[in-house]
Amino acid sequence: MLRWIVWRDLMLAWRRRSDMLSTVFFFVIVVSLFPLGIGPETQLLRSIAPGVVWVAALLASMLSLGRLFANDYQDGTLEQLLLTPQPLFLVVLGKVLAHWIVAEIPLVLIAPLVGVQFDLSNQTLLVLFVSLLVGTPILSLIGSVGAALTLGLRGGGVLISILILPLYIPALIFGAGAVEATIIGMSPAPHLYLLGAFAIVSSLFAPWAASAALRISLE
Repeated sequence: MLRWIVWRDLMLAWRRRSDMLSTVFFFVIVVSLFPLGIGPETQLLRSIAPGVVWVAALLASMLSLGRLFANDYQDGTLEQLLLTPQPLFLVVLGKVLAHWIVAEIPLVLIAPLVGVQFDLSNQTLLVLFVSLLVGTPILSLIGSVGAALTLGLRGGGVLISILILPLYIPALIFGAGAVEATIIGMSPAPHLYLLGAFAIVSSLFAPWAASAALRISLE
């Protein structure tokens, strides 16, 4: 069931490649505007790089959250999935995994390339890649709860932002903190460990919370 959900969502995303490309373009444009606006001050660019890249990844991730359940809700597929004997949290987990592959993995892969604009060292770019690889699942998992709660509501995109942005703060702090620690010559390990722990906790509880929210929204 999990494999089928992931494969189905990946195929549907491939047919709507423009949605994925819009997320990537938004991320690249937001990150690239800061060096152009601030100027060639190397030390300043290095100091703001962790926060800029992580905030841009967070905002880009939110662009696609509204489509996580909305398309299946509109064509009735989601109601049929609720009638299957399989646990609903497996459906949610499969859709979250597909969302992460489609919306987050491209950002993780392209982040070191756009990070070169901030004159970051190779080690810092590697830590940036690892922090996003560990932290972006948190964005999809927590975002699924907000997407489920606002399913079918008018102005759901704004409500998702209000609901989940405060919950993204720990991931933003630990993810950007790992990169910043590398820049100032400290070990990024504590931040990455905390980010990994937050990802594990999110993977354990977010699918169950999103499942309960889906049942409430569909009722």
